[in-house]
Amino acid sequence: QVKELVLDNCRSDDGKIVGLSSDFENLEFLSMININLLSVSNLPKLNKLRKLELSDNRISGGLEVLAERTPNLTHLNLSGNKIKDINTLEPLKKLPNLHSLDLFNCEVTMLINYRESVFTLLPQLTYLDGFDADDQEAPDSDPEADGDGLEDDYENGEDDLDEEVIDDEEDEDDDLEGEEEEDGVDDEEEDEEEDGEDDEEDEADDDLPRGEKRKRNLEDEGEEDAEEEEDDEDD
Repeated sequence: QVKELVLDNCRSDDGKIVGLSSDFENLEFLSMININLLSVSNLPKLNKLRKLELSDNRISGGLEVLAERTPNLTHLNLSGNKIKDINTLEPLKKLPNLHSLDLFNCEVTMLINYRESVFTLLPQLTYLDGFDADDQEAPDSDPEADGDGLEDDYENGEDDLDEEVIDDEEDEDDDLEGEEEEDGVDDEEEDEEEDGEDDEEDEADDDLPRGEKRKRNLEDEGEEDAEEEEDDEDD
């Protein structure tokens, strides 16, 4: 039931694949990066294999084995191997579904018209070293297969939550500011009303004739003096 197997940095015996048998017939992804491989001759029949990582080994040929034992291969990475000639890649013509091939750091990439030659030799290819024939970069790998989609959903969910929290906090701040403004308006209105009452009393006094106003003031002073005398007698 194993669909993915990663053997990176596990040193091979005598440069050959050991321990991998047809029992892994359900494999869809196999990675054998930097295991000192010289040959893929011991690769078992893997009809369901889609992606094969063989970078940073010492493979120089024998690619016909891939056409025979991994007939449904779509992605092949041979970066950092000892492939020097375009003709070495000719057996890959028998992989009709192969649409992505990587040959970074192989000597073959130094040849004149390298890209044009490979696309001509392998017309089924869409991407060579991450770019198509028009130098358009390949899109990222399938997010669902890599599990990136779940991470993005989770991150987006966190962003949405953060935005909601921020919105709620802004709404609360707006409400508080509104209440403070209303309180300020009420206080100003009360102050204005009190000032208005004082002004009305002053205006009423101003409307009295001078004699009446003076008489009224004297009466008020007399009442105050009388109250003071009564307080002295009580003492």
